[in-house]
Amino acid sequence: MTLMEPASCRVDISGGTMSGATGNYQKRLGDLAGLYADAAAFSAQLAAEGNKIVYDVADFRPSAAAGDLIFGITRMSPGMIGEEFYLTRGHIHAQADRPEIYYGQAGAGLMLMESPEGETRVVEIAAQTICYVPPFWIHRSINTGSTDFIMVFSYPADAGQDYGIIEQSNGMRQRVMRGGDNGWTLVENADYRGRSADAIAGLMAR
Repeated sequence: MTLMEPASCRVDISGGTMSGATGNYQKRLGDLAGLYADAAAFSAQLAAEGNKIVYDVADFRPSAAAGDLIFGITRMSPGMIGEEFYLTRGHIHAQADRPEIYYGQAGAGLMLMESPEGETRVVEIAAQTICYVPPFWIHRSINTGSTDFIMVFSYPADAGQDYGIIEQSNGMRQRVMRGGDNGWTLVENADYRGRSADAIAGLMAR
């Protein structure tokens, strides 16, 4: 058996980047069409501000083997579409029994989580806050602050991502909007379509 070599990656909080990354990707405003409640506000902002970067991710993937770990950094710009904060596409892990850890580095935001049955949980994340996303929870990051929201993350290398689960339900059950005592509040997603008992059982069997 050949042992893998240890590695280190330096996090640059000021730029929201990480040295030594083996991969990276960006999501621009146009990539997030259909995610927000106010379609007219989305179209107006896209026309006025262009197809700007909303969030980017750099990660280090030693291997895809079970028992290994992927880690990286995500940086999300501040902003709103209408009264709704900038958000990520969100996902559940393709191997749904895999968890994930997020560690806040800068800015303020939250992790919006949803169970297969449609229960909602929210964890607020600031610098030096660790958020644990348990197995089987759909999750997306939301920047509720006025500066870049930066987090380090880590999850099992064989977890994978299923982005379609949110699209199939016409979004998550709750939206995060401006308001409330903490500057944000949850409102029902009027277009949400709940999962059938068979779909829930299939998720829990992954």
